[in-house]
Amino acid sequence: MDYKYINQLLERYWECQTTLEEENILRAFFSQDDIPASLLQYRDLFVYETMEPQTDVLGEDFDAKILGMIGEEEPVKARVISLKQRMMPLFKAAAVVAILLTLGNAMQMSVDWNQNYDMAGQESPNVEGTSVAKGDSIKVDSLHRSSITPQESPLVTPNLNQYNQ
Repeated sequence: MDYKYINQLLERYWECQTTLEEENILRAFFSQDDIPASLLQYRDLFVYETMEPQTDVLGEDFDAKILGMIGEEEPVKARVISLKQRMMPLFKAAAVVAILLTLGNAMQMSVDWNQNYDMAGQESPNVEGTSVAKGDSIKVDSLHRSSITPQESPLVTPNLNQYNQ
């Protein structure tokens, strides 16, 4: 018997060019009892589905079972966001910037003060600008410049007399 057509179908099958009808022809051929010895090696490939019982096949209700096991998620509801909630990150960022600027300004003033005075707290001689009055305050300075004597001045206390000498 000539099995030329079956050999052609097998060649097309290996090249993945057969249709479903041609594959069904091959299955029907290899499910027969009378198969030549040269083609017997391909028999198990085509009759496997008919000989083995179907086990553990996913049923039509598979999706419903899985969704029932994990519980379907409820639809997400849109929530209303107020303007205050929307602007809160901006307010926080502005507060952080204000704090950083305040700390930076305080550090700058501290550095400037430390540069104007030496370790003993005395004003450095090469510092330009106004000096800070120490101890005797403005009362004594104003008395030195004026012609008023300490006894005539109502602002001067008797303890300041020692500075006018």
